[in-house]
Amino acid sequence: MTNAKQSLAGKVALVAGGTRGGGRGVAVALGAAGATVYVTGRSSRAGRSDLERPETIEETAEQITAAGGAGIAVRTDHSRPEDVRALVDRIAAEQHGRLDILVNSVWGGDPLTDWEHPLWEQDLDTGLRLLRQAVETHVITSRFALPLMVARKSGLVVEVTDGNTARYRGSFFYDLAKSAVIRLAVAQAAELEQHGVAAVAITPGFLRSEAMLEGFGVTEANWRDGAAKDPNFAHSETPTYLGRAVAALAADPGVMAKTGRALATWGLYKEYGFTDADGRQPDWPAHWASALEEEHGPLGDPL
Repeated sequence: MTNAKQSLAGKVALVAGGTRGGGRGVAVALGAAGATVYVTGRSSRAGRSDLERPETIEETAEQITAAGGAGIAVRTDHSRPEDVRALVDRIAAEQHGRLDILVNSVWGGDPLTDWEHPLWEQDLDTGLRLLRQAVETHVITSRFALPLMVARKSGLVVEVTDGNTARYRGSFFYDLAKSAVIRLAVAQAAELEQHGVAAVAITPGFLRSEAMLEGFGVTEANWRDGAAKDPNFAHSETPTYLGRAVAALAADPGVMAKTGRALATWGLYKEYGFTDADGRQPDWPAHWASALEEEHGPLGDPL
């Protein structure tokens, strides 16, 4: 694998939705590979988003810089086209029109997801709001950011999702959102290929985000204790693993061969050789096949 400290030196990235979780993991990993990373979201030291969580884009930017890159926090509501237009105009002005990597990781749908009820018993306004938050934000961001890549005839778009198979994800609007994000990658790949720009979707396995750690009553320092509540937690992965997968893709000169595909950390580590923060190489489908398939059925083939 290319030296992570040098592989993305001089590259410019935008991680939309990089405040926490997988987005933060990707942003910091790109910084560790030497990139200049614009990290955006609504949670800032100037004020929290409606999620009311403590993580901020400024913290992520500081972690990017500490890792060896250049982190630039820009408070942005990606559901507002005027906000995104201003963000992209700023990147173009500050980076002489350069944008090499776009990561669409806006989510914020956890409090909007109803895991208990079928579609006909769910609150329609809440479900539609989830789709706007998790899908429309990606469309808006790509609409304004892609011209920078098209103009330079190079770049990589990454759509962060959950799952890369047709298996139902357990909640109607959640499943629709995560499946739609994969189609966003497919559609962008089809339109961008002639311009030398690649587009892929990528999923982590069982992601050990800040919220997930809290839900299990553990910290990253003692995360293994969470397996007492759910043995599957022992096979989880940190946001760093996802980040290193994206950094490896961004550094791969042959990434166009993957355009239009739905990828996963568990497939990419075998190709690029990266590890999680603790040196492990979690493989969620392998665990599923050995421990969960008999009860829940196979995960299915990648889309």
